[in-house]
Amino acid sequence: MRGKGPSAASLDRVLINAVPQFQGALTERAPELPEGCVALAELAGHVLGVPVHYILQNRETSPVADGIANREVLTGPNRAAQLAALEAPGGPVLTIGGDCGVELVPIGVARYRFGPGLGVAWFDAHPDLNTAETSPSGAFHGMVLRSLLGEGDPDFAANPPVEPGRVVLAGARVFDEAERAAVERGLVVETADVAAGLSGSDKIYVHLDLDVLDPGEFDGLNCPEPGGLTIERLVAMLRGLNGFEVVGAGITECVGTRVRGLEPVLEVLGELLTGKQ
Repeated sequence: MRGKGPSAASLDRVLINAVPQFQGALTERAPELPEGCVALAELAGHVLGVPVHYILQNRETSPVADGIANREVLTGPNRAAQLAALEAPGGPVLTIGGDCGVELVPIGVARYRFGPGLGVAWFDAHPDLNTAETSPSGAFHGMVLRSLLGEGDPDFAANPPVEPGRVVLAGARVFDEAERAAVERGLVVETADVAAGLSGSDKIYVHLDLDVLDPGEFDGLNCPEPGGLTIERLVAMLRGLNGFEVVGAGITECVGTRVRGLEPVLEVLGELLTGKQ
């Protein structure tokens, strides 16, 4: 039986894409990301009562090139498989990763389809605003938002890009120096009032890296950082976006299979994607 989310009829057009990519992350637990992706996708399918589409991802790795680890894999078969899955989705898509790099394609496609007014709510402990030149690790999951804004490596930079000032950071608390500089020049907005920060956007995409949560609240985090949100607080912040048309959403960076505590988060994302609060 499905949980307390929106009705089955309202979810008919929602698509769940599971993208078990891990090569964008270089953490100790990164190899667990595919398993976490599958477990969370299965739970999402159960909670929302819709089928899950598993997007085939290459499990190989490739050398660092131009400052980006696994560059060949990330720009090749993994990306192509995601693009093919989004050719004609028929409705809003919930993308479940894998590392944060899986968001490059669905957000880029949303920007192309819905125009320069698209806003992005970026729930993440990290702003992911590095480039290959500034990244301390070479891991693409720390560069994906900068790429979506059209900057950095041209093979990853979105075209058309998300407009500067149309991304609101929510729950971000760990910044590299270059990321802080990007915020200070207005590339993104840092505010506790996410809805107010997105007030100029009619349609939005919601990105959720689970490390926005406090490690004491949920232990399946690839990059845990202290001082995060409770699940209750996250759900309340997400529900505060119900005045927008949410055209897509993503959940990333889940490791392990103990995911049942995330049901309230999945329910509210289902509500946002269908406009049924």
